[in-house]
Amino acid sequence: MTQVRPSEQMRDLGVVQRGAPVLAEAARTYDLPAERDAAERAVEQLFSSMERIGQVHPFAKGMGLAAPQIAIGRAAAVVQPPDPGTPPVVLLNPRITEWSDETDEQYEGCLSFFDVRGLVPRPLRITVETTTLEGQVMTTVYERGLARLIHHEIDHLDGLLYTARMRTGVTPIPVEQYRQTGRSWAYEQ
Repeated sequence: MTQVRPSEQMRDLGVVQRGAPVLAEAARTYDLPAERDAAERAVEQLFSSMERIGQVHPFAKGMGLAAPQIAIGRAAAVVQPPDPGTPPVVLLNPRITEWSDETDEQYEGCLSFFDVRGLVPRPLRITVETTTLEGQVMTTVYERGLARLIHHEIDHLDGLLYTARMRTGVTPIPVEQYRQTGRSWAYEQ
């Protein structure tokens, strides 16, 4: 019996895989509240997909999914923080407006090429502007692991994969060599 590769498993769950044009294009923003119905449908589809994915793979570091990853070229993403008691974050038309100079480098995975993990430097704190379904602009500050997850998803909406953020000369490692599955990211206190 052959082992199903993680990327094949994600593809079978409806996640668009690396190489698909929708992953390399900037997602179109929503005109809110005029396009509220379309935004709500996209968010529902994202949650439904995340639920299916979460049933086959545990995500100790949290999980995010951007609309382009389910073939919707619009600026919507959802992030489930690692703490199960924390409500998910819905991002519509998100934009990072500020980031800390202080960064760290941690391994990230991506559902669109789940066979590898890459060491990615990211700011420890980001300020993100999003639009509510009613059309109001909200600003939120995220830190550490949640900032990393949200930055990763916003990159997807800008047509970037995490490999574009990796330092020159650093390449992803096969998931079989990755030793942090099932554990949260570590941060200095």
